[in-house]
Amino acid sequence: MIWSEALSAAPVLAGAKVVVVQPNESSFEARLAARELRRYLYLRTGSYAEIAASLPTQSDTTVLLLLRQNDPLLKNIPGNLATNVPPLATEQFWLHTVPSGPRMICIIGGDDRGLLYGAYRYCELLGVRFYLHGDVIPDEPLKGNLPGANETGKPLFSIRGIQPFHDFPEGPDWWTRDDYLAYIGQLSKLRMNFLGMHCYPEGHPHAEPLVWIGLPQDQDAQGRVRFSYPTLWANTLRPGAWGYKAMLTSEFTGGADQLFAADAYGHPVQQGLMPAPEGVEQCNELFNRTGALLHDAFTLAKRLGVKTCIGTETPLTIPQDLQEHLKKLGKDPKDLAVVRELYEGMFRRILKTHPLDYYWLWTPEFWTWETTHPELFTAAARDIQAADDALKSLGAPFTLATSGWVLGPAHDRTALDRLLPKTSPMSCINREVGHDLVEGGFATLQGRPKWAIPWMENDPNLCAPQLWAARMRYDAADARQLGCTGLLGIHWRTKILAPNVAALAAAAWDQSYVPLDWDVRVKSRGQGPLGGRNYQTDYPCEGTLESLLYQTMRENLDGYDLDMPNGIYTVTLKFNEAKCTQAGQRVFGIKLQGKTVLERLDIFERVGRHHALDLSFKWNTVTNGHLFLEFPRLKGEPCVSAVIIDGKTATGQPITRKVKCGYEVIAGYERDGFNDKPGTVERRRTMPIEEFYVDFARAHFGDAVAVPAGKIFTRIDGLNLPQSTHWNRGPGNLNPLKSAPEEYAFVAELSALRSKVQGAGNLERFDYWLNTFRYQQTAAMVGGVRAELDAAMAVLLKEKDPVKQKTLAETAMGLRIKLASAWEEMMSSLVAATDTPGELGTIANLEQHSRKALGFLSFYDRIFMEVLGPVLPPETLPGKTYHGPARIIVPTVRSSANAGERIQLSVMVVDRSPVKRVELHWRGMNRGNFATVLAQNTGRAVFSVELPSGNEDVEYYVTAVTASGKQLTWPATAPRLCQTVITLP
Repeated sequence: MIWSEALSAAPVLAGAKVVVVQPNESSFEARLAARELRRYLYLRTGSYAEIAASLPTQSDTTVLLLLRQNDPLLKNIPGNLATNVPPLATEQFWLHTVPSGPRMICIIGGDDRGLLYGAYRYCELLGVRFYLHGDVIPDEPLKGNLPGANETGKPLFSIRGIQPFHDFPEGPDWWTRDDYLAYIGQLSKLRMNFLGMHCYPEGHPHAEPLVWIGLPQDQDAQGRVRFSYPTLWANTLRPGAWGYKAMLTSEFTGGADQLFAADAYGHPVQQGLMPAPEGVEQCNELFNRTGALLHDAFTLAKRLGVKTCIGTETPLTIPQDLQEHLKKLGKDPKDLAVVRELYEGMFRRILKTHPLDYYWLWTPEFWTWETTHPELFTAAARDIQAADDALKSLGAPFTLATSGWVLGPAHDRTALDRLLPKTSPMSCINREVGHDLVEGGFATLQGRPKWAIPWMENDPNLCAPQLWAARMRYDAADARQLGCTGLLGIHWRTKILAPNVAALAAAAWDQSYVPLDWDVRVKSRGQGPLGGRNYQTDYPCEGTLESLLYQTMRENLDGYDLDMPNGIYTVTLKFNEAKCTQAGQRVFGIKLQGKTVLERLDIFERVGRHHALDLSFKWNTVTNGHLFLEFPRLKGEPCVSAVIIDGKTATGQPITRKVKCGYEVIAGYERDGFNDKPGTVERRRTMPIEEFYVDFARAHFGDAVAVPAGKIFTRIDGLNLPQSTHWNRGPGNLNPLKSAPEEYAFVAELSALRSKVQGAGNLERFDYWLNTFRYQQTAAMVGGVRAELDAAMAVLLKEKDPVKQKTLAETAMGLRIKLASAWEEMMSSLVAATDTPGELGTIANLEQHSRKALGFLSFYDRIFMEVLGPVLPPETLPGKTYHGPARIIVPTVRSSANAGERIQLSVMVVDRSPVKRVELHWRGMNRGNFATVLAQNTGRAVFSVELPSGNEDVEYYVTAVTASGKQLTWPATAPRLCQTVITLP
């Protein structure tokens, strides 16, 4: 929690000499805090502070004093500071402006980490904002007074951090060593202290190299493995996982191909081993390279006080090749003693390879929705016990934890509490990709660490921006109310999640935003669907530009119980007959609030098969918070695709609720039932958020547009932001739906503010978000053209006359060509908004999944070739031209380095034509002239250049000259405000 007090201190002049005092015997964290304060003071004021071991004697000097709460130097500070310091525990800090005497701001830590956190908090008071992808430094230099401070910082959760998820290219599958080091450094600035990762086993869909499974004797003294099995992370040549197809990056469109130096792209540890390592030696090599990666990453984490955690699923999945290896050694893979031996081998290898604080076992995903039979729970319990025994045999060098898609099995979410030692944390992610509440079972766990894991983004919408800042605040407050000791955020991407990351990080320290009358647990909740099962068809639906909406449905249900505020509503029901082939096979009635509104409905009889049917019923009054919809059965099984409730509450507030029936969720609709369990209907979870987004806009875009831009972000936060993607055999498939123009009106509103943005850095950051939303809008445009094509093909597929077929096919072919052009424009828009590995992953996702794996409408193309001829027009393929502005991309930005380390920068310069040259300009921070180094082209629009380092802090920027002679600069504020790298103590 952060408490602030009114200041009575004399002003601290920015123009005066500034000294950061940090005693010689200080710890690593204290020395780092001093260097960080010097760095950010320099970036904000232009003055390069001195770091001293003792208090200066000059009266005109501003002092930033860094001390632990028990430091003897406190006794020398005026105003009885030593006796006024409040009691501070681990990670706590106190910022205090001395009210008399020399100008002095004290940063006091309860321990070394608290001191470092206090320094970063003071940097925020300077106007700096920290995010996972990097820092935001305001364009306008700080003038006048340095801010005074009187506040105490105390974390609300002992564990605070992130859980980046492997399996898709948007996430850590493509994080290089530099990415890990950059993001871990940012965690400390965000006052977070945890990094945990999950490892998928073989068959789900393939074994990942994060964790090696094997025997103690199958590794050497350094932890290098001697026997292993096929393993891989996402790469562009990987076949058959999560709906992706292998693809050469040179086939990418809209200029996206230029961002990849070679046809095969993946994590550097997979260089030469893609799509997957072959043979034991190559498999060993991949595990050993990954081990070295984790060594460097987790070693830095340990220095910064960031706890690390990796783990596997339970019961342990033993890869097939390893099973055969065990059998050759006379060991039974099903023997629990052998499983224990494998855990011992895994843990020994970790101890030899890299630091680790926690090893978590992820419970089976099917526990989310299925009743867990006793023997299945017993198998997991025995496996956990085997892991615990193996860990104890090694002296428990790290702590065993559990996590999963749920806290425990369906019959008892807290069942593991009776099995695990009380030192073991229990954790789980929110169900239904974050659309459900924090697990309520946390409240019943007592006497152990318990970590809630809200979703900062979900994978069905992985190719679109997702603003969940208000939900992060809500889930953080919920987790605190449930007594959780840890708060983590699951995610894949970084920069596009900046608001979500910042909101979650801040909510782990301060929840003053929570309304006094707020209660997280809704007392009266509708049951949602009353029975039924999900059904989906790939056949397009005629009579609509929202075919996808009608292609999934819930059937064999009795109705719905939906919670709604008291009021009067119009209820619209959407139907499609996807099964019955004649009238009379499916007949049912409709009742609303107990009143029959339609005695008999036969969808086929009304509109035939694969045709949309909408029915609306007005004047439905809700008086008890529940809207009841019933389907009396006459023959066959009732079905429905969507329910829309629109009207006004009893207090006159307009409200619309759109419910998608069946498993798939799509843009603008909430899901009707999580795993078909009562009481699991999606809820809009939100918190007051406008002041957060205005601050976000002020830091990113400047004062001139802070309020209007912040209000736009506030308005589109959460479920209010239209989503252009959904899950279809994998993440982020584009929605083939026609969007209403007003859904993306906010893009034009934001664009209208651009001319008012002042400052090159503010404009660069504004353009990132504007281009991101423009990409989303063009993705919706692609979906709209696809919806038109679906509607045209639905008619064509029903036509039997060859002459009419040809006419309809020619019309549809025009839409098919229009779709290819729209795709090219969308990809070009995405390239204009690409800044990090996450966006590179989005490019691969769209190309390998939405376009390639789903055949870019291969089913339709076969119909075209049958009707119009065997060769498709070349215009059906999207072009490769980039249509956006020329720009420099530096996807990984590190802000610190080890002494003597030389950082290799990857630079991409995208334009319609290849650029003439790319150069790095660098110098010691605030020292001398900039030296220039020519970057080397490594392929296409990708360049590499080494940033010289040593034992001094440096600042640098990158320039490029385009084919037309235009000079580009990154960051846009350079050379006045450059990117900086400090040398770690």
